Amino acid sequence: MKSMRLILLMGLGLTVSACAAVDVPTRNAPYEQLPDGAVAAPAGYELTQAERQPIPAVASGQVEISATRAATSDASGALSVVPGQAPVSVNSVTVLVPRSLKVSEANRYLPRGDIVWREDPIGDRHAQVQKIVQDAIVRGVTPLNGPVSAEVVIQVKRFHALTEKARYTTGGVHSITFDLALKNAKTGELLVPVREVRADLDAFGGQQALQAEARGLTQKVRITNHLAEVIRQELTNPEGYKNASLGFFQMLNNI
Repeated sequence: MKSMRLILLMGLGLTVSACAAVDVPTRNAPYEQLPDGAVAAPAGYELTQAERQPIPAVASGQVEISATRAATSDASGALSVVPGQAPVSVNSVTVLVPRSLKVSEANRYLPRGDIVWREDPIGDRHAQVQKIVQDAIVRGVTPLNGPVSAEVVIQVKRFHALTEKARYTTGGVHSITFDLALKNAKTGELLVPVREVRADLDAFGGQQALQAEARGLTQKVRITNHLAEVIRQELTNPEGYKNASLGFFQMLNNI
């Protein structure tokens, strides 16, 4: 029995050795030069490297005012603003929101950040803020019909609305700051020096916020209406817009 077992084991060993002997590892195989035609892709199937689109440093947009202004004229074609009330007619509005502005999605009473905005779905907050400000400025300047054709350029520096936590409890302040440049539409020269505009707005909270939303007065609606009035005052009053004094929450925003 022992002899038979030994013979079987020796036979099994020879079989395994024979199988292993004919298997040459691929890593030791010599490289074989392939003809160029063997690796060429068929016509129309050449591989191309996908181009990565760079993210612009600024979320920007421009609106020409002429078509919008025509829609606000009365039946006689006259503008709704009394002639002579404004020194300029605005031909275009450009709003810039630098992507260097920090966005905060933290749900705190007063998160750190340059941009805090929650009423739109999570996404490109810079682009969302740009659209809100642009729509507001266009609304505010469209009725102006002064003798000088001008272009308005806005660069947002801060757009700090309420988080969910503040919106449904304490309320606070919509803290908004931007630089305003007013340029001659023909020459591009500044009509007045660039100036910083602070346009803070009392922000509803708790039951007041819920009641306002029921009337359609969302944060976006109130901010849009407010900024439209701010730019109107900036371009019609010699003193410009005067920022409101909003107390404790405004002070916290300025820290």
